[in-house]
Amino acid sequence: MKLLLIVNPSASSVTARTRIVIQKALSADHRLEVAATTRRGHATRLAQSAANDGIDVVAVLGGDGTLNEAANGLVGTETALAALPGGSTNVFARTLGLPDDPVEATGALLDAIDAAAIRRVGLGSVNDRHFLFHAGIGFDAAVVEQVERRGGLLKRFAGHPLYIAAAIDTWIRHYDHRRPAFRVTFPTDVDPATGQSAGGTSNGGPGIPGVFAACLNTDPYTYLGTRGLSLAPAATLESPLSVATFRNLSAVTLATTLAAAVGLQSARRPRSGGRAGLEVRDGVELAEVVASRPLPWQVDGDHVGEAERLVVRHHPDVMDLVVPLASPAFS
Repeated sequence: MKLLLIVNPSASSVTARTRIVIQKALSADHRLEVAATTRRGHATRLAQSAANDGIDVVAVLGGDGTLNEAANGLVGTETALAALPGGSTNVFARTLGLPDDPVEATGALLDAIDAAAIRRVGLGSVNDRHFLFHAGIGFDAAVVEQVERRGGLLKRFAGHPLYIAAAIDTWIRHYDHRRPAFRVTFPTDVDPATGQSAGGTSNGGPGIPGVFAACLNTDPYTYLGTRGLSLAPAATLESPLSVATFRNLSAVTLATTLAAAVGLQSARRPRSGGRAGLEVRDGVELAEVVASRPLPWQVDGDHVGEAERLVVRHHPDVMDLVVPLASPAFS
């Protein structure tokens, strides 16, 4: 097979030694090209070029943000995406069941390629940006924005402590976590091309008021150490999206949600209901978020910008993915 290895040299787990070992392993039985990212968005262009050049698999050694960029370059092509954990959290790689160590993960990747374990999977999108595992609107995007402002070496070496500190600081000082800032609607009569009803306005009714919404293509939402933070167990690469809307982020809501999400609380939410300020809707093909002011949003852990209106869609069967053997992400 023809492989392209995209490396983000700034990712927290990427070292020169690791990169050399992985390159040797991938090139042993395959035609390998290697490219390093140099700027934001570079992985998208590298992946697009690879697909145009007939590359069979694009493997990404980097964090979830670099993986997201590559995925956006491969949507609608026949070139498959392969994840190698090179960041601090590696949500998507861990969800697929890959080892945390990138060298061990390379072995699992090669086993999957040899077994032709490639699946056509669905992705989500917010406006024109696709996501692999989740998109966040409101609070978590504000946290990501804080982290990226501090950025650089601090983000690379501080990792999880930096995110925790930014989350606490954002919750206390930089975000109104009590008053709803937007409404989430689930339109039923919408032009797929525009995300609007025939009359030009949302047709989704009053909607759900929220301060934070997580749109999930997989579960868990993220990882806290070794524990997955599960918000929507129904979210899989074989199903439509789940949308978790927080009506507030009070201390009670956060404590209750975190306890249940990491399995410390036995009581689970009703199938289409909520608990302590959280409402989860499964099987979502289309949703619309309308805010009273520009709100931050992020995809797969990368801050994108701010917007007052966001259209969330599920796109079935749009990208090939190299899947580890016996991956827990598939039934």
